[in-house]
Amino acid sequence: MYKQIMIPVDLAHIERLEKALKTGADLAKLYGIPVCYVGVAASAPSAVAHNPAEFGAKLGSFAKEQAAKYGLEKVNSAACISHDPAVDLDKTLLKAARESGADLVVMASHVPGLAEHLFASNAGYFAAHSDASVLVVR
Repeated sequence: MYKQIMIPVDLAHIERLEKALKTGADLAKLYGIPVCYVGVAASAPSAVAHNPAEFGAKLGSFAKEQAAKYGLEKVNSAACISHDPAVDLDKTLLKAARESGADLVVMASHVPGLAEHLFASNAGYFAAHSDASVLVVR
C-alpha cells in the first residue's frame, strides 16, 4: 500500500477542504499511513499569518487538530514559504511531495469552469507532473 499521504491545505479556505481532509484521514486511518499536511504561504504578512514562523505554528496546530478530530496517530506538517505562492504553488507542492516521501496525495479541487479550459488547475497540474498517486476530491 502507500507509505506517506500528503494533503495540501490552504489555511485561508479550510471550509472548502473538508471533503478532501476527511477522505485523506479515512485512508490514513484505514491503512495506518502517516499524513503530512502541507501549506504554502508568502514570506510577506497575509490574512493567515504575519510571518513564516507564525504560519508554520498555525499549520502545526491544524495538523494536531486533524489528528484529534479523526483519530490519527501519525501526522506532521510542512510549511513551505514562497515569494509568490500564486505563481509557485504547483512547483512548491511537487517539491514538498518529493521531500516528504509522499506516494499518495489527496487534494481538494473545485468543479472545472472556463478558466480551467484555458489554464491548468493546481490539482490537474500536480497530477500530470507528480510521481505520486493523486486523488483529487471535489
